Amino acid sequence: MELLFAVLGGIILGAVAHVVVPWRASRGVLLGPVVGGVVAAVLWEVLTWAGWPYGGGWIWVVALVAAAVAAGVVEWLLGRRRRAADAEYFERVRAGGA
Repeated sequence: MELLFAVLGGIILGAVAHVVVPWRASRGVLLGPVVGGVVAAVLWEVLTWAGWPYGGGWIWVVALVAAAVAAGVVEWLLGRRRRAADAEYFERVRAGGA
């Protein structure tokens, strides 16, 4: 049951990252929530296998903070990359070559 809550927290934090990080229009809406949910699920399982207790606060902090950071970084990097690729393509089209 705790895994479900951890994944839901990662999805919510990924959705927040989608809204907060710039270049929202150049990324998919589900990118942040998917990254946040997957990172939270994988990290939760790894920490559980490592023996961290469900009731401890640190497993929640580590899983959710890592999910938020991963979603934010992925959204930031892909947004910047897409913006640069779009600008390069626009310049190439404007110059006459496709």
